[in-house]
Amino acid sequence: MNFGMILIWLAFITALGATAYSLLKIRTDRQKFDILSKKLEIACATTVTLAMLTLILQLLSMNASYDYVFSHSSTDLAWYYRISALWAGQEGSMLLWAWAIMMILLVVQYTGSTKQLAGTRLMDLTRMTSLGITSVLLLLLVLKNPFAAYHVVQGVGVELTNWNPFVTLYEVAYGQGMNPMLRNPWMAVHPPVLFLGYAAFTIPFAAAIANLVIKDERWTDIARDWMRVAWLFLTLGIGLGGFWAYEVLGWGAWYWTWDPVETSSLIPWITSTAFLHARTRATYGEYQFLAPLLAVLSFILVIFATFVTRSGMWASVHSWQDFSLEGMAIAIFLVVLTSSSAILLARRYFEDEK
Repeated sequence: MNFGMILIWLAFITALGATAYSLLKIRTDRQKFDILSKKLEIACATTVTLAMLTLILQLLSMNASYDYVFSHSSTDLAWYYRISALWAGQEGSMLLWAWAIMMILLVVQYTGSTKQLAGTRLMDLTRMTSLGITSVLLLLLVLKNPFAAYHVVQGVGVELTNWNPFVTLYEVAYGQGMNPMLRNPWMAVHPPVLFLGYAAFTIPFAAAIANLVIKDERWTDIARDWMRVAWLFLTLGIGLGGFWAYEVLGWGAWYWTWDPVETSSLIPWITSTAFLHARTRATYGEYQFLAPLLAVLSFILVIFATFVTRSGMWASVHSWQDFSLEGMAIAIFLVVLTSSSAILLARRYFEDEK
């Protein structure tokens, strides 16, 4: 039985359920929905963690019956490169991103100064938005499962299944290995640092959306520190990626070449830097519209950077060169995210103008 595939499905179902029950709690203010939502949230965090650990175990043991292991690992790789294969492909990096959001969301709710906001509509809306974003990421993993596996179909041959967890896996003797350009120490740390930054952007975005809905100025108490974390990890991620490019890609003395994916990751860094400056003035009653605008825009630009990387529409050393169902799903998510955020921002702008 393919337990990894089942764990991905369970993670998506529990994330979606937690989102739905959190919405019901906000609409009805009934505590039973809050309890159910939090139980499903813990279940989602647990299944995502188990799924990631399972994939790491398969990579370390070189179980090439799984297409992801076959495509990104091999027996000649050192153990640390087998672990780094987790973020060498689309599915593994998306799983890492979803896991990081769930861990950060738990930290926001139960530790630090933000735990004092537990039970408020501000925290409920922040939590619901974050869970909704996680649900989308996990849906992408359902569509393109990291535990897709090879099996034998009588009269046909060996095929790949993305949906059936009950087939008997076909034993593949070897993996084709990691892209030679990724076999570099900088590449072992650059993607996870970058994705931790991407995950941290979720919280300021969700808090800003909550503020736009209910106009609670305490949103900066949630957004402030996590935007700093996001900015720090994104800065480190861009810097580490630059060192990797300098050593591996042969760009000579130039650290930066305006590659499409590089540029798309730089833009949210600029807007997040602007947010950190705007927030310092927001405490004095200034930039009441600009601060949430920058928080929202930073996350939308993160999703846009993801679309640039995964759609294959831009030629880049970072991107996967195919426009798949996953790319289409990200494009739809980007459009929905942008349009809904624009409506909320426009409503706030015209309210402030009155």
